[in-house]
Amino acid sequence: MNVLKSKKGRPIALCVSLALLAGACGSDSESVTTEVENLAEDAVDDTEGVVDDAEDAADDVVDDAEDAADDVADDAEEIVEDPATTEAPEPETDAIVAAFDANGDGTVTIGVAAAGPRDDNGYYQSLVNFAEEYSEENGFAAPIVSDNIGPAEAAQSLSDLAQQGVDILMVGASEIAEPLPDLTEQYPDIFWYCNCGAGFQELPGLAQATDWGAAIHYTGGVAMGALMQEQGSTSSVFLGCCDINFEVEAYNATVFGMQSVDPSFTMEYVGTGDFEFDFDNAANATAALTNAQANGATLAYAYLGGALDPVGQLGIDEGMAVFAAGPADACERDIPWTGSVVFDGGVYASQALTLIIEGELTEGSTYEFPTEQGLNGGLLCNPSPEAQAAVDGAFGLLASFDDTLYGELGAISGAAYGG
Repeated sequence: MNVLKSKKGRPIALCVSLALLAGACGSDSESVTTEVENLAEDAVDDTEGVVDDAEDAADDVVDDAEDAADDVADDAEEIVEDPATTEAPEPETDAIVAAFDANGDGTVTIGVAAAGPRDDNGYYQSLVNFAEEYSEENGFAAPIVSDNIGPAEAAQSLSDLAQQGVDILMVGASEIAEPLPDLTEQYPDIFWYCNCGAGFQELPGLAQATDWGAAIHYTGGVAMGALMQEQGSTSSVFLGCCDINFEVEAYNATVFGMQSVDPSFTMEYVGTGDFEFDFDNAANATAALTNAQANGATLAYAYLGGALDPVGQLGIDEGMAVFAAGPADACERDIPWTGSVVFDGGVYASQALTLIIEGELTEGSTYEFPTEQGLNGGLLCNPSPEAQAAVDGAFGLLASFDDTLYGELGAISGAAYGG
C-alpha cells in the first residue's frame, strides 16, 4: 500500500488509517470536537461553581465580620451609656460620714461601751461585732471597744472613750447609762446612742433604742412551752443574775407565755451572779444547771452574758433543751441551741443607724423596736410544725393588739419596774 506523504507526513497516514477503520475521518472529527466542547463547557461550569462557592464563602466571612463589629459597637455603646461602668455610684459611706463625722476628718470612728465581755457570744458581743463589721464595710478604722464596764466605773470608762476621737459612742446597756446626762453635755459633738433595752431618761444629746421585754419574753415562753409539751415534761429553769428589774420582767413574761401553752408548766428562777450585773459567772451558772437537772428540769433558759456558752454546751451535753438570750444567729452556731429569745444588740444598732441617717431617730428621741417575728422574740431551731405554729400564733396575737394579752403584759412590766 502506498502511503501518501506530506511535509508533515504522519497526520495524513493517521487519517488514512482511521478511514479504513471507521469509514470517514471527517465525521469522527466532528464527534470528537463535540465531546471536547462539552467537556470544556463542563469544566467552565465547574470552574464557575467553584468561583461562586468561593464568593459565597467570602460573603459569609464578610457578613460574620460585620456582625461581630456591630456587636462590639453595641457593647461599646452600652458601656458608655451605663453609668455604673463609667462612674462610681454615690457611696452610702458619704451619707454616714455626713451624719456622724464629729471632728471633720472625713471618716467615722465608732466607740463601743459594753457592760460585759466583748467575746461572750451573746448580747454584749453582738454590738461589738456589728460595729466591727460596719466599720470594715465602709472603710472606717476599727472601732474602739471598752468592755466589762460596771456601773461604778461607767463614768470614767465612757469619758475615756469619748476622748479618743470617736464620732459615735454606742452604749450597750441601760445599766451603764447613768453618767450620760453629764457626758452628753461635756462632749456634744459626739453622736451618743444607747441600746437601752429597758429604757433610760430622754436627753437632748442622746438617741436611744428600746424594746418591750415583756412582749419579747412572752413569745419566748410560748416557744419553750411548745418544746416542753413535746418532751412530756413540766419543769424548767431560768438562769439569771440577781433579780434586777429587767430580769424580773423577762422571767415573769417567760412563765406567762409558757403557761399559756399548759398551765401546769413551771420554771424556777436561779440567780448565778456573785454581785449585781454579774451575768458572766460560768462556775455558778453551770453548777445551777446541774442542780436544776437533778431536780427534774428538762429545759433551761440561759439569761446570761459571759456564762452563756458554758451553760449552753453543758445543757446540750446532758440532753436538755437550752435557749440562749439575745443572739439572732443562735441556730447557726457551733453549739446546737434549741432556740433563742432574740434581742440582738447588733441587729438593733444596724436598724437604729439607718433610722438616724434617714432622720427618723434623732438626738433627744427614743425609738421602741416593735416585737416582730424575724426581729426579736422567740426563735426555735429545727422546730416541729406544731411547735412553730404555736410561736407563730403568739406573734400573731401580739400583732392583733389583743386587749387581754396587752393588759397581762403591761401588768408584768409594771410590777417589775414598780409602776
